[in-house]
Amino acid sequence: MTLSLGELLDAARRDRFVGRRREVASFDDCLAGRTARRVLFVHGQGGIGKTTLLAELRARARAAGRAVVEVDGREVDPSPEGLTAAIGPRDLAGAVLLVDGYEELAPIDDWIRGAFVPGLRADTVVVLAGREPPAPPWRADAGWRQLVGVHALDHFDAAESDEVLAHSGVAPAVRSHLVRLGRGHPLTIALLADLAAAGKVPDALADAPDLVSVLLESFLADVPSDAHLTGLATCAIAWLTTEDLLAHMIGADAPEVWRWLAGRPFVTRGPRGLFAHDLARDVLDAEFERRMPQRYHTHHRTIHAYTVAGLRGTTGPDQQQHGQQLLFLMRNSPYASAFAALRAVGSAAVVPARADDHDQVLGIVERFEGPASAELAGAWLEDQPEHLYVVRGRAGVAGFALHLFLPSGSGLEERDPVVRAVREHVARHGPTRPGELVNVVRLVGGADDYQRDPYAVLVAPVSSVLEWLTRPLAWTFAVTVDPEFWGPRFDHSALAPLVEVDVEGRRHVAFGIDWRRLPVDVWLELMRERGHSGETGPPPAALLRPPPLDRDRFAAAVKSALPVLHRPDQLAASPLLGSMLASTATGPTAARLRATIETAVARLGDEPKGDRLQAVLHRTYLRPAPTQEAAAQVLDLPLSTYRRYLARALEHLTDLLWSVEIGDIRL
Repeated sequence: MTLSLGELLDAARRDRFVGRRREVASFDDCLAGRTARRVLFVHGQGGIGKTTLLAELRARARAAGRAVVEVDGREVDPSPEGLTAAIGPRDLAGAVLLVDGYEELAPIDDWIRGAFVPGLRADTVVVLAGREPPAPPWRADAGWRQLVGVHALDHFDAAESDEVLAHSGVAPAVRSHLVRLGRGHPLTIALLADLAAAGKVPDALADAPDLVSVLLESFLADVPSDAHLTGLATCAIAWLTTEDLLAHMIGADAPEVWRWLAGRPFVTRGPRGLFAHDLARDVLDAEFERRMPQRYHTHHRTIHAYTVAGLRGTTGPDQQQHGQQLLFLMRNSPYASAFAALRAVGSAAVVPARADDHDQVLGIVERFEGPASAELAGAWLEDQPEHLYVVRGRAGVAGFALHLFLPSGSGLEERDPVVRAVREHVARHGPTRPGELVNVVRLVGGADDYQRDPYAVLVAPVSSVLEWLTRPLAWTFAVTVDPEFWGPRFDHSALAPLVEVDVEGRRHVAFGIDWRRLPVDVWLELMRERGHSGETGPPPAALLRPPPLDRDRFAAAVKSALPVLHRPDQLAASPLLGSMLASTATGPTAARLRATIETAVARLGDEPKGDRLQAVLHRTYLRPAPTQEAAAQVLDLPLSTYRRYLARALEHLTDLLWSVEIGDIRL
């Protein structure tokens, strides 16, 4: 039977696994039924070896013939539905469930203890690994005391450290020196082992963080190939490195590089991909940017584009994962710090709300904004409940963002003074065109500190990116009751204060942006650059498009552009140069306009009976015959039939290009 790379990796790690004898023996007793225990808690600080231990337990379970189900708490919405979705349709009967990052699932610890685990079959074994020890009820309840084993992971002793080094082929003469340097910290010992096996033995290093930094810098000098270097950079830049992302970055070498990365002592292999240890990521990211800035920025741009494409092309948890990945890539934005901080202490999964979240959200709004705002929020939740996003914490909803989309057809648009003012601004400064929507981020807050709450700072941008990239938007308005706090953040995001309204005597300011003038793709590239540079302020004038064309002027411009498609000087004077059809991340170009029109003509061939329409446009404008009569002759059509087809083709082409212009489709 052919082994997978994961199985080979497990075998290699088992050969080098050291220590943790008490924890392994406890797990083996659970598997064999020699003990009443069925739940094991493993806890300890970052880098102490929790994930390495789980990999050993996974291999032992499989060797014993048990099915293994793995969950990484960093990737799961901490709700019963989130954990159930992460497990999927797999049968847990008699299986081993390994949960890494259990501290992320603290909000549903009561449910896991009270409903989920008790509902499993008696021969199921559950291992929960996290930074924190189990909550008191796991130990206080007499029943759980019989079924739960708790193991606090500590540093290696001198003998275990020496054994790690010996398994790595480190010469006995230098092992005692490295044992002293490593101070028993498993990650540090593993890094020293890899370095020493390559013949490099550091003399003296300071405290553990500095030691890890120096060791990781040394690793960059010994990367096997250019593909491996790109893989390592990808793992440093991206929050989660999937196999697909790695293949996108390096092509056919991805399987080999994947296995090499997963074998690095500072990289964790989770159920959905690879994570670099936090300290390792920071050091490697800074080193890559310092040593090869141009290449670093190229990789960053490629990963950014891949993430945006994934966000647009997926739904559900995968889309939410891409949204959070995108925020993580913007390291220096005023939003990313909240993401990083919350990731370190609990869940940061932004997910669509459930109906039973509504009361908590309304309670938060009433507590901070008053009953009138809460009443409006309740009415909007009845009207557009699918656009409420939440992050869940230990006590339920920790943060939320409510998006509205106009026109809604609801009388609430007139009743809500903020929305009414937004509509009036749009009517005066850039009316919507057929098919376009106005997005209003109407309410944002957190349970503890409302709009200054880190959860509010997280849920607002993640939910916004999910909505902005998947809908044909003309405008976005983000409403805040704390413009002093949010103003600099919106300034970074190129949103300007456009509307101001009082509700219950409290000032509401709506910061807005016209997407027809700064397309979302151009904005994303601007945010990518600002996420690295930390720059802020209005968008550069060169990126702004002219005010949008209405439908009739757009149709006339398409008709005028087609005859000059091969005359760049004349095409550059087309009103369409200010449209989405000509837009690039660095500004509009005639070349992009021509390419978009040619792609749209090709797309017509995919429509029912569209091949004849495509052929007529092709012979008239793309590879034109000298005259319409000559084009009709080449196409073997009577002139009257040719002209009828041409009129129909122009109509279909204009409809398709209009859909591109308003953001309804992407070519």
